[in-house]
Amino acid sequence: MRSLHIAIAGCGPAGLAAALLLHRDGHRVRLYERFDTPRPIGSGLLIQPTGLAVLERLGLDAALKAHASPVERLLGKAVRSGATVLDVRYSALGEPLWVGLGIHRAALFAILYDAVLAAGIPVHTSCEITGSELGANGQRTLVMADGHREGPFDLIVDALGTKTLLAPPTGKTLEYGALWASLDWPEGSALNPHALEQRYRAASIMAGVLPIGTAPHDPKAKAALFWSIKGVDVAAWREAGLEAWKSDVRAVWPAVEPLLEQISDPDQLVFARYAHRTLKKPGETGLIHIGDAWHSASPQLGQGANMALLDAYALALGLREGSDVADAIARAIAYRRFHVWLYQVLTAFFTPVYQSDSRVIPFLRDRLVGPVSKIWPAPGIQAALVSGLVGAPLGRLDLR
Repeated sequence: MRSLHIAIAGCGPAGLAAALLLHRDGHRVRLYERFDTPRPIGSGLLIQPTGLAVLERLGLDAALKAHASPVERLLGKAVRSGATVLDVRYSALGEPLWVGLGIHRAALFAILYDAVLAAGIPVHTSCEITGSELGANGQRTLVMADGHREGPFDLIVDALGTKTLLAPPTGKTLEYGALWASLDWPEGSALNPHALEQRYRAASIMAGVLPIGTAPHDPKAKAALFWSIKGVDVAAWREAGLEAWKSDVRAVWPAVEPLLEQISDPDQLVFARYAHRTLKKPGETGLIHIGDAWHSASPQLGQGANMALLDAYALALGLREGSDVADAIARAIAYRRFHVWLYQVLTAFFTPVYQSDSRVIPFLRDRLVGPVSKIWPAPGIQAALVSGLVGAPLGRLDLR
């Protein structure tokens, strides 16, 4: 396809990866970001083999591994019984080199953003995008909050996340979110530096620790501590004070005390709110939505950034193969539609198991999931599910 004039809205993993891929394919790309200085939001995440496959194509896998912490296992235990109710090992995939990679969001952002700057891709900041306008020739113009317009563009890529104004509102905000903090890894503690560990009291309380490697310009290994909480309870949490919250956490998981000692200000904890949404039409004339702008869910299966990277690669592939922009958009969506649908369904199913007010579901979980997960073929199925490989997304995109 001829070189296109493309606007990418949003400097998250989806937008940055798409900008790099499309720029390398010869398209004229411009990035638009609402912040004065582009920056990441959040604490840590897991890069799965799916997301790593895209980063390998970008030549950024070595930089990622230099900052990341290998995660070999996901381990969850019930507080009251001590029973293991989640035990997923990447080794069950039969690929000894396949692991999850815990990474600080700031590190992932820096790797992608530095590559964008090195490529000379223009980044326009302080641009609050409120909509787009379709012209008579099929091109689109971006509309800013101050009335300013940018364009026209042959294609606009919406990577603005769940609150995008380029798409119609859909889905729902989930009742439970989580408090997150990025802290120094407590060397010599009982915490496993190569595992995502969680503790559950029923399904209403979940505490977790994820090793997330090193942040930019900081050689100390980091941990992401998270604690589930309802959005409506955050104000009461602040009013009760840090010591009351720390007492609750200690009662659930005494081993995280070295992390709690590092928290002296409630502002060290950031509340993350989640939404479950999927656009019925992720593409229209001259516009495609990718990442959380197309689909978002709770983080129970840890697929958000990985799905976004796959979306970006599918878009690049669609533009390479398509006869025109409309055909390219259709191809990109077709490449991703089944995998997106599958994981939206699976995440909706598993979320109440670990975050809900139900008493029956966690009762069954604590007594059935652990024992069953040890019986063949459950270990391999669980590992494939967590790694994002169910639905064969890499094969569809000709990725390794």
